[in-house]
Parts: sequence; C-alpha cells; structure tokens
Amino acid sequence: METLKKGTLAGLKTTWTLGKIIFPVTLIITLLSHTPVLDWIIAFLSPAMKWIGLPGEAAIPLVLGNFLNLYAGIGGILTLDSLTVQDVFILAVMLSFSHNLFIESGVAASVGIKLWVILLVRIGLALFSAFMINLLWDGGTEKAQYGFMPKPEAAPSGWGEITLTALEKASLGILQLALIVIPLMIIMQFMKDKGWLNKFSNWMAPAMKLLGMKENTSMTMAAGLTIGLAYGAGVMMQAAKEDGVSKKDLYLAFIFLVSCHAVVEDTLVFIPLGIPVLPLLIIRVVTAIVLTIVVAYFWNKMERKNRLTREEFQHETRHHTI
Repeated sequence: METLKKGTLAGLKTTWTLGKIIFPVTLIITLLSHTPVLDWIIAFLSPAMKWIGLPGEAAIPLVLGNFLNLYAGIGGILTLDSLTVQDVFILAVMLSFSHNLFIESGVAASVGIKLWVILLVRIGLALFSAFMINLLWDGGTEKAQYGFMPKPEAAPSGWGEITLTALEKASLGILQLALIVIPLMIIMQFMKDKGWLNKFSNWMAPAMKLLGMKENTSMTMAAGLTIGLAYGAGVMMQAAKEDGVSKKDLYLAFIFLVSCHAVVEDTLVFIPLGIPVLPLLIIRVVTAIVLTIVVAYFWNKMERKNRLTREEFQHETRHHTI
C-alpha cells in the first residue's frame, strides 16, 4: 500500500511539473498551425532545402514535424507525391533526430539540461545526417510509394472552434501523460522496494561504462530509450534525483537520448513511408553511441586537465607559503 501511495504521489508531482510545459506549448503551437506563421517559415526555409539535397516543398514536413510532432511530419510527407525514396529517407532520418522540438526540449530542460545543448545536438544531427546521406548515397531515385494514407482531419472553422480544438489537444496531452507517467512511477517504486532496480543497474553497468557514464544512469537511459523524452522525462527526473546521477552523466545520457529515444515506436512509425527502416534504426543507434563516447572522452580530458591545473596551483601556493 505504501508503494502504491509513494508511486502515485511521485507520478502526480511529475505530471504537474511536465504538464506546465506540455499544456501551454501544445496550445500555442496548435493555434499557430491555423495562422500563416508556419507558411511563412516554410517559405523562408524552402530555398535552403537544396543544400541538403531536398526539394523546396520538403520544408513542409520538416516544419510540421519540428513544431508539432513526428506524426504531423509524416502526414506532411504523405501529402507530397513528388518525393523520391532518397528524399523520404533523408526526411525520415532528419525527423528521427529532430522532432517535437518545443515540448521535448522543454521537458529535457526541466531535468536540468541547458536548452542550447539540446537544440544544437538535435538540429545539428538532423542537418549533418541529411548532408551526408545526400553526399554518399547515389540510389533511391525512384518515386516513393507510400503504404497507406492517413484519414484527413476536418479543419475547424472559426477561431472559436480552433481555440476549443487547441484546448482539447492540450488537455488530452496532459491526460495521456498522466495515464503513462503515474503507472510507470508505481512500477518504478515497486521495483525499487523489491531491490530489482539495483540488479538492473548492475546489468546495465558495462554499457554505461562504455558510454562514459556511471551505472546509476541506467534507469534514466532505459526510460528514454523505451518510452521517449516527453513521457520518459518523469522517470528520468525521479531516477536522476534518487540515484544521485551527476551533472556530467545526466548530460551524456541526454546527448545519447536526443539522438536515439523511443527506438521502437519512432522507427516503426516510418514503415508506411515505404522506406527501409533498419538502416534508419542503425543510423540512430550508431550516431548516439559514437557521439556520446566522443563527448565523454573530451569531457573527461577537460576534467583531468582542470584537476591537474588546480593541483599545480595548490602546490605553488604551498611552496610560496613555506
């Protein structure tokens, strides 16, 4: 009973913390989607698409995916019948790295990660991957064949309906968050009380060590990998606080997770686009591993250099004192 109480309270607290970010962002972005603002951004970005090997209209799914969510981006792709397989694959890789920017970046920032780091990694990876695929892949010139078309939603008429739709989406977002986070927190509390979390951390320790992190980061990583940044943030916040995850390990975990999170769901949703999803998954996982190891290497190198500088300074101070 105590486990249930603790888990529910932790879940409600997390839902409140994340809800304060998700509700207003969802509301504002939904309202903006019924104004000319997104069209202006698309028109502004269209000329730059050629630098990453995409036609101008490819800006539509990129803006929709980054401003709204992955499904909106995929919906945008499905409305374009002139794209090649290579175009769609590039868009899929870009959207895998960079989607739902406002909510997921806001949630990550609430855990204590600087916003500019999240945006730099996500947008940087999206642009770099697109440039490299366009540079290295000569194939995929045939026209893309989509698996199925989503049912179009009836557009609300008038600002009254638009506002109601925006409020409904924002409210449903919070409800969905609560329905996922509260049971997860109860399960986490149960696993902790049974001592299973320690066993899991020990099992994950070799992988954490390879990525330059301590084993107490394992729950944070597992949550992000399986259920994503937005919904996994609740578990991450709890795990980071209770397991005493260091600031460095938290940054490394999030650098990995912004590159590769919700690996099953975020890969399977691209199947209707008729592209090979296994290479998409491999690109995400390999990028996340390499990037995290490289950042951890330079971070550790910088820490050692700073430590040696402090020791030399202390030695010099003692010498002059004597």
